[in-house]
Amino acid sequence: MLVGVVGKANVGKSTFFRASTLAPAQIGPHPFVTIEPNKAIAYVKTECPCKKLKIKCNPNNSPCIEGNRFVPFEILDVAGLIPGAHLGKGLGNKFLDDLRRADCLIHVLDTAGSTDEKGNQITPGNRDPSEDLLFLKEEFDFWLQKILIKHFKDKKQKFNLNDLVDVLSGLKIKKEHISKTLKISNLKISDISNWDKEKFLKFAIGLRNESKPIVICANKCDLKIARENLKKLKKKYPEDIFIPVSAESELVLREASNKNFIKYIPGEDNFSILKEISKKQEKALEFINKKILKVLSDTGVQQCINKAVLDVLKYIVVYPVEDEKKFVDKKGRILPDAFLIPKDSSALDLAYKIHSEIGEKFIGAIDCKTKRRIGKETNLKDGDIIKILTSN
Repeated sequence: MLVGVVGKANVGKSTFFRASTLAPAQIGPHPFVTIEPNKAIAYVKTECPCKKLKIKCNPNNSPCIEGNRFVPFEILDVAGLIPGAHLGKGLGNKFLDDLRRADCLIHVLDTAGSTDEKGNQITPGNRDPSEDLLFLKEEFDFWLQKILIKHFKDKKQKFNLNDLVDVLSGLKIKKEHISKTLKISNLKISDISNWDKEKFLKFAIGLRNESKPIVICANKCDLKIARENLKKLKKKYPEDIFIPVSAESELVLREASNKNFIKYIPGEDNFSILKEISKKQEKALEFINKKILKVLSDTGVQQCINKAVLDVLKYIVVYPVEDEKKFVDKKGRILPDAFLIPKDSSALDLAYKIHSEIGEKFIGAIDCKTKRRIGKETNLKDGDIIKILTSN
């Protein structure tokens, strides 16, 4: 699973990326600071079973902070987008090509309207953020339309569903995405060679909706104008998912926490100062506390991540162990690992996720909470603790 961080140039994409991962992405007040895509590990926040079981876990692949488990996944920060990207303007072709690997997109939007269409800084409030909201979708749609026309327009052969799958699989567009889009769009594959540009665009829009769902990171909500614009956006586009965010504030908090200046758990609405800091640092933290955490409840960064992975992509977290009674692995570590897997995944799917050899030798599993044996087709639930049984 890969989540792409996208948006116009200079809207805070790389700040969001760094705040999510503390990876060293470049940040700067001008377009195209990000040229090569930055890939790093971000973390979904979920309640660790150790809290309800009242045991102390020994995390290995996923930190646990006061009963909050942070489960890793890959996140990608790509080059900024400008109008005309599908025609190759700016770094458009590269941007769109980098996104083919993403399962979900987090669109970082300058909700304050403080950057023009090319990503240059302007006075907040001088641009309507809805224009940026629409043009990103349109650029992706036109790019996909162009790919479809290239492969299928005015061809003499007859095409079927598998032909579409072959062409679109490299964009992580699955058969079920295609079938659903065809049904919703009321289009027939048998006629695809004769589709006009409008039908190809209609199909492209449907495919993007199904295969690249978008969570909108309404960034710069530390500014009043951004919060006012967000209310208008929610009213105008009720079907879209908006999360109010101050990525810069989250980055400050995470860096301060990483240096042990403060105690802060990502996604929380508070922090505590651990050591003496400068007046400047104290003033910055006081601003974040009063103007961000008390107004928005949190900075919104962790909310965006959780919304994308858990709610939109519908992933769940499971915990594989070796001992169903003590919840430990071979080394005696309690609940050492946590894995993100798609909802309705089976015990067999989990076995292959751990290692292909374990999947091949799978004979069953044990639900460690109920102590019941389950088969390969049993769907797992969020928070399950599972022991995989294998043949010798």
